[in-house]
Amino acid sequence: MASFLTDNEDLLYYLNQGVDWTTLAEVTEFGWRSPEGFKNGTDAKQFYAEIATAFGELAAEEFGTRGAQIDREGTRLVNGEAVESPSMKAAFDALAAADMHKICIPREFGGINAPLLLYFLCGEMIARADVASMDHFSFHAGMAMAALAYSVTEGTTTFDVGSGLISKTRFADAIAEIARGEAWGCMDITEPNAGSDMAALGTRAKQDENGNWSITGQKIFITSGHGKYHFVIARTEDAKDPNDPFAGLSGLSMFWVKTYEDLPDGTRKRFVTIERLEEKLGLHGSVTAALAFENSPAELIGKRGEGFKYMLVLMNNARVGTGFAAIGLAQAAYNMAKAYAAERRSMGKTIDRHEMIADMLDEMRTDIEGMRALAVAGAFHEEMSRKLELISKFAQSAGPEEDDKIKRELPKHRHLSRRLTPLLKYFSTEKCVEIARRNMQIHGGVGYTKEYGAERLLRDSLVLPVYEGTSQIQSLMAMKDSLFGIVKRPQAFVQRMAQAQWRSLSSRDSLERRVAKLQVLSMSTQQYLLTRTAAGKLKTLTDIPVGRWADALKDWDPKRDFALAMLHAERLTRILTDEAIAELLLEQAKRHPKRREVLERWLARAELRSKALHEEITTTGERILASLAPENAGGERVAAE
Repeated sequence: MASFLTDNEDLLYYLNQGVDWTTLAEVTEFGWRSPEGFKNGTDAKQFYAEIATAFGELAAEEFGTRGAQIDREGTRLVNGEAVESPSMKAAFDALAAADMHKICIPREFGGINAPLLLYFLCGEMIARADVASMDHFSFHAGMAMAALAYSVTEGTTTFDVGSGLISKTRFADAIAEIARGEAWGCMDITEPNAGSDMAALGTRAKQDENGNWSITGQKIFITSGHGKYHFVIARTEDAKDPNDPFAGLSGLSMFWVKTYEDLPDGTRKRFVTIERLEEKLGLHGSVTAALAFENSPAELIGKRGEGFKYMLVLMNNARVGTGFAAIGLAQAAYNMAKAYAAERRSMGKTIDRHEMIADMLDEMRTDIEGMRALAVAGAFHEEMSRKLELISKFAQSAGPEEDDKIKRELPKHRHLSRRLTPLLKYFSTEKCVEIARRNMQIHGGVGYTKEYGAERLLRDSLVLPVYEGTSQIQSLMAMKDSLFGIVKRPQAFVQRMAQAQWRSLSSRDSLERRVAKLQVLSMSTQQYLLTRTAAGKLKTLTDIPVGRWADALKDWDPKRDFALAMLHAERLTRILTDEAIAELLLEQAKRHPKRREVLERWLARAELRSKALHEEITTTGERILASLAPENAGGERVAAE
């Protein structure tokens, strides 16, 4: 039987060796407390492997055979309801029959209670067949877990600490309904005049004299927007002036909206109208809807003005999920290109024996393995941070030893999740487009036809750098975190650089020396941007003790003072990504020597790439910045560099 797991050596590595499944199982089982749960990592890991194996076969057989048909059939709006592709419906019926929507949902709601990381790895396998299907897959259990997370955050979930079981939660019925595959949810943020700028959102929520809430407004580009349950960001507070505490993001609140109800007579009563389905370049099997709210009943989540806070609870997982989607599509493109190149003959040999094609295939493979290393690590630390927060919230009476362990571990996982997530979203989605493009190129003329499927992969890839926060938004986040991290802890930065410089010279492992040199290059780039930024506000940082940097720079305005860093944010993000992946692969190589070959391939390309990016950052940019200066706002020409 075909499988999208057993034919992927790198994916098997993470299932069998590259993930600390025991630690994930422990936090997932609420510290091994559950009477129905696993009591050790060995049993849990074996069970997770069985799920992944079954899912790999289902992804190949049900989705892998239908991907092209799902794309051709698309979706339609009929009598106000979105009608999915018959092929997609058949594949999702098979998923529901196999209980695959239950993977990460707690047992209390009929779920399997496996880690979210396993859910993401399964999502990658669906994305390899069809990214539109993976998108829709994520809006099932992913939204169920978001509902649980929101309930925990607002304080409407209670746990029995002794058993590790959920006693009650606000959205229990909906979570169980989703687990059965009978419904799904989605997140409604974007509006016609507000995308990345959430402060501009205008959809309104009002409360009547009885305390009931209703929402009026329009939301657009809502993925799987035909779902039953929606998390909706709406404005609840009126700001009197721009300095009002409720201006911008502080005036937004989060709501739970049931968009329809199926009546006993078989008809459907809608509270939210689907105005249209977007006609898209790709992802034809995925519903992307424009929705109209007209005094639609809603329930407030948390407190007024906390909408942005609740959105952030979901956003990291959404970006991690997009990273895995990009990996799945890139894997499909690489496999397609490799298979075609091994059969297509030109000039007396198959084209995979031609040097340029061999180099392209090698880089595609290496990039995918780097993407997956970043995705697995990012997902691991995000899940650990969320679940440790949960345990700390409800199990404080479990004992001082457990409390101390959580206090030690939680900050580390939070930091690594915050560091890796924007790098993953940026790199995986950008590389996915590049790999899909190369697949088409390797196919030559037939790649431009619909016969082989290369064009579908390219079409589907193009949206990935756009949604869940554009590549540019991710770059700005990564830049801001790296530079402000130095400002907040300058002495730690100097110490890290000194340690990396020492390892680059003294390590007995040649690969560790090379990784250390990459780290030094990355930190030198960050230091350059910081000192150049400071030059516009202070004469120099060299006359100020390192320990006083934070005080000296506390009044910086990122929009005004970080112009050079913002200009080079994408270049810096690529260097930060090369560094992070090299570090992760080095850790793997130390534990599993067979992974040294992956690290060697990564460094062979990352070293040269990062040096070139460093050169760009340190020698270019003045011309663009000069053209953007206030005196040139009218568009007059400026001197070239």
